[in-house]
Amino acid sequence: MQGEGLIKHLGLSNVSAEQIAEAQSIALVVCVQNFYNIANGQDDSLTDALAKQGIAYVPFFPFGGFTPLQSDTLSSVAARLDSTPMSVALAWLLQRSPNVLLIPGTSSVKHLRENVAGAGLQLSDDALGKLNAIAL
Repeated sequence: MQGEGLIKHLGLSNVSAEQIAEAQSIALVVCVQNFYNIANGQDDSLTDALAKQGIAYVPFFPFGGFTPLQSDTLSSVAARLDSTPMSVALAWLLQRSPNVLLIPGTSSVKHLRENVAGAGLQLSDDALGKLNAIAL
């Protein structure tokens, strides 16, 4: 369909590295969307591989799946930054790799403000170290 000019870009969702490679043998892939956040780093190597190829990575469910201990760590880092856990979680994703694109949904102005604050939050090496350890 790309060759025929019917579609311009191809994005994939819920895929493995093997499935991406198979799709790339057929068409140009520009974006991958998978479940990924601080607590669920199973796509760490995939995110890096896609960045090397110039392929965008869109993590979905950026706020979910935290255990109480993980949530405590995130809240502790947020408190030290005078921020919210959700802003810090988004900042972590944005600093994770240059190919990460976020589409955090919200239905409230309060959460919209937290989302925007996360985009402007710069995490220190110390904060990143604590956050990176959450998924381990």
